[in-house]
Amino acid sequence: MELSWSKIQDAKEFLNQFSLNKAKENQEALNKVMEILNNVRENGDAALFSYAEQFDGQKLNSFKVPEEWLEQSYLSLDPELREALEFIKKRIENYEKQIKYQDKELDEFKYVYHPIERVGFYIPGGKALYPSTVLMSIIAAQVAGVPEIYAVTPTYEMNNVTFATLYICGVKNVYRIGGAQAIAALAYGTESIPKVDKIVGPGNTYVALAKRLVFGEVGIDSIAGPSEILIYIDEQVDPESIILDIFAQAEHDPEAKTFLLAENQEILEKVRNLILQKWNEQERSAIIEKSLNHHHYSILGERQDLIAVINKIASEHVSIQHQAADEIIPQIKYAGAIFNGSYSPEAIGDYVAGPSHVLPTNGNARYSHGLNVNDFMTSHAIINIAPETYQDIAGYGVKVAEAEGLFAHAGSLKIRIKD
Repeated sequence: MELSWSKIQDAKEFLNQFSLNKAKENQEALNKVMEILNNVRENGDAALFSYAEQFDGQKLNSFKVPEEWLEQSYLSLDPELREALEFIKKRIENYEKQIKYQDKELDEFKYVYHPIERVGFYIPGGKALYPSTVLMSIIAAQVAGVPEIYAVTPTYEMNNVTFATLYICGVKNVYRIGGAQAIAALAYGTESIPKVDKIVGPGNTYVALAKRLVFGEVGIDSIAGPSEILIYIDEQVDPESIILDIFAQAEHDPEAKTFLLAENQEILEKVRNLILQKWNEQERSAIIEKSLNHHHYSILGERQDLIAVINKIASEHVSIQHQAADEIIPQIKYAGAIFNGSYSPEAIGDYVAGPSHVLPTNGNARYSHGLNVNDFMTSHAIINIAPETYQDIAGYGVKVAEAEGLFAHAGSLKIRIKD
């Protein structure tokens, strides 16, 4: 492997030069997605059947997955895999219950929370199946109390782990459709698939563009980009475990980004040499090679400069495997999720830890957070001002209303003020 990242970069130099290259819109893909959205909006199921045949080679007469398929997929699972999925489901449920907002009441107002009525979930399929994405997104909605849950997935065969996991979650409204056309169906509704209030879940470029275009018609979780990890290490780490943490991220996608930070040059070089020795032993070595060649950064610097790098990148995953983690972590302001220590590798967060692995990418952690139960709830205030309090505060509102030239507002306040 010819490595373009052989140079260890200085942290200060990196801070000056690095910029997050937001993906440019692919105009051809954007035009195609707009065409698909419009077609589904106008022609409903007929458009979906056409796209299923055109894109997936599937001649369907119904999109709804029969409930017996879901149950049969569950029964066909290897018992140990079934036990693992059930265990993870309970861990995620327990986590989401702990962080769920509850109704809060003060003397003069209270906040009331209600679950979103209908949520649609896009579950990736086709080249790979992701039962973990089912668990990491749908369970939060169920804990929130969402009454109507719909799942779309480009998965067409019975006896598969995606259908089995949907069965474990108790989801019955599952539809065999993917791509931008699935997003259109959820956003606009068709004869078979109802319109939802919010769409959640990762997908390819066409899915991401479709979610962007239907936002406003429905809510969305985020526009997901390639996955990324930043690992901050010291000389006490086991380099063998670090290279596997790097490979685990790189194997997602040729565009996946990996950042390795240290205050010690020797440990950076050890890790680099191990990568060169072992990358081609991995099952997904072709993907790992492309990712590391174009999107790996090895950064050396003083601690404060490295912390500045962490906050500038605002990575989806930040792994701190450093003896001074308790000093470093409180200084991290922007991250999708932080993994503290060798026994909290990013991969445990993908499956078993509890918090959702649906996290902001590409620097979006600077203004957003990972998916959780509260993303499936709305809130509103109920204002209940006591008469005596009104007499104390209303006059201030009158002054501001008059300054804004909104004299009916002022009048509405004045008429209730007692002399």
